[in-house]
Amino acid sequence: MKRFLGFVFVVLLASARLLAQGSEFALARQYTANGEPEKALELYDKLFKQDAEAYFPFYLNTLFEVKKLDVAEATAKKMVKQFPKNTKYTIALGSVYNKKGEPEKAKSIYEELLKNLPANAGEISNIASQFYQGGNVEYAIKTFLQGRKKMGKEDLFANELITLYRYKRDKENITEEFLNFLPGNPGYLGQAQYTLSTLYEDEADYDMLRTSLLKRIQKDPQQTLFINMLTWMYMQQKEYDQALNQALALSRRTNNDGSDVYDLCRTLVANEAYDTAIRGYEFIISKGKTQPWYTSAKVELIDAKNLKITTGKYVYDDLVGLEKDYLDLINELGRNASTTYAMQKLARLQAFKLHKLDDAQKVLEEAGKIPNLRQELAASCKLDLGDVYLLNKLPWDATLLYSQVEKDYPNTAMGQDAKFRNAKFSYYTGDFEFAKSQLLVLKTATTQLIANDALNLSLLVTDNLAADSAGKALKVYAKADMLIFAQEPEKAMVVLDSINVLYPDNVLADDISMAKARIYIQQKNYNEAITHLKKIFTEHPTDLWADDAVYMLADIYDNQLNDKEQAKAFYQKIITDYPGSLWINDARKRFRILRGDNAGNL
Repeated sequence: MKRFLGFVFVVLLASARLLAQGSEFALARQYTANGEPEKALELYDKLFKQDAEAYFPFYLNTLFEVKKLDVAEATAKKMVKQFPKNTKYTIALGSVYNKKGEPEKAKSIYEELLKNLPANAGEISNIASQFYQGGNVEYAIKTFLQGRKKMGKEDLFANELITLYRYKRDKENITEEFLNFLPGNPGYLGQAQYTLSTLYEDEADYDMLRTSLLKRIQKDPQQTLFINMLTWMYMQQKEYDQALNQALALSRRTNNDGSDVYDLCRTLVANEAYDTAIRGYEFIISKGKTQPWYTSAKVELIDAKNLKITTGKYVYDDLVGLEKDYLDLINELGRNASTTYAMQKLARLQAFKLHKLDDAQKVLEEAGKIPNLRQELAASCKLDLGDVYLLNKLPWDATLLYSQVEKDYPNTAMGQDAKFRNAKFSYYTGDFEFAKSQLLVLKTATTQLIANDALNLSLLVTDNLAADSAGKALKVYAKADMLIFAQEPEKAMVVLDSINVLYPDNVLADDISMAKARIYIQQKNYNEAITHLKKIFTEHPTDLWADDAVYMLADIYDNQLNDKEQAKAFYQKIITDYPGSLWINDARKRFRILRGDNAGNL
């Protein structure tokens, strides 16, 4: 019994000591945080004497802070002598010599350590980690490289080295390390591309990558990963033809189904490289109807041609030729789930460019009857059919379709789009109060574009009804707005010009300027659009469309006129003059890109 009580007493005493140490350790750390290292040192000195291994790093760092380097050296030497196999004390002694301005002594210690590295990956990683934790990135890298030689494995520690090179922003070595690592680990290709895209800053960086890739392709022409990497590199540099050439060469060499080329072509279309994408789709089609991507490539080919024509300067015959391409495709492949997307594109072309409303209506009604259609595509076709009904003077059929989609897709982007179209329908037909009630809900839509458009339209209606409760001028403006939606700019312009004649006291000046700017943008007449947009924010700087006008100006200069300085000035104007704008985040992002740095918040 006495022995048991004695044991309990020893346990309680040890527990009390641990509690006391914990309290003193917490106090020491607080002193350090408060900038009182001398007080912290008194406590760490005491704690170190009680448990040298546990408190050594804290004690040593505090000795560094109070400049007691001789004591630090003696302490580190003592630990090395006491624990000769524990490399962290050897590395710590080297750190002391560096602090004392004796780098050669530190180097001698470190080089001896590297010379005697164990042939054990875990122990090598541990030593490199100790260097890194001590702030010595260079020797952490050297440890891994020496360990790689010791173990005789060229790709060993690749992940660790990539992390360290990224920390140092060592672009050349991280590039080589990725190219060593990826052939055996192709699943990391996307991660490698993302990492390099964040590190590379100019053409010289990509030239370095190109040189390395070409050397490796020459050495190992069967390694397709390097060719994929070269394709990605050309895409980053916007050398789209070169990117496609690499993808085509690889597809021919491997005689694959063309899926990689197909994916690349979709990216090319997103980058508006339509001619290059068209060439890629034609390659897939040339592989024959039995290939799995034949039908998709056929559809996407005509869609690329559509975008090429309608986003540039075109004449009526271009549109007729495009319509024929769609019809030939649908006649060749039939009206089925695979061609519904093409049918939808054909209907949009017919409705909004060729103004063949009856033909567009027929195509979309046929699309709606196709079995096994993806639900989202069916809903999208239904919304487009509602638009065609609206333009074809079948308004109640239009609102019925909008309402069906809204009901089928509650609280989704699709449902909110349907609700917004219904609100616009009410606005176009002069039912402004009902339009306001729907727009009020949409101001908090999850889709920013819909939320922004709903807010603007709601304010337009509210402001004009406040000035004219009957909304006479607003009804004329809504008619012009619908003509703009229908892409009948000449008719819309006539209606807009009539507003001031019919209702000279209207309050629609900035709205009319915005509508005309939108028309000129549709017509690719950017100089006229700029005139009206500048008029909005100079004459009506606090009105509804002011921030939209500034952002649209920035976008025109940025993406249409390639005047980056002007674009940057207008993006900055959004940031400084309209901080509450819904465009603020986009403006900040574009401004930073154009400025060419990684600046923080303005």
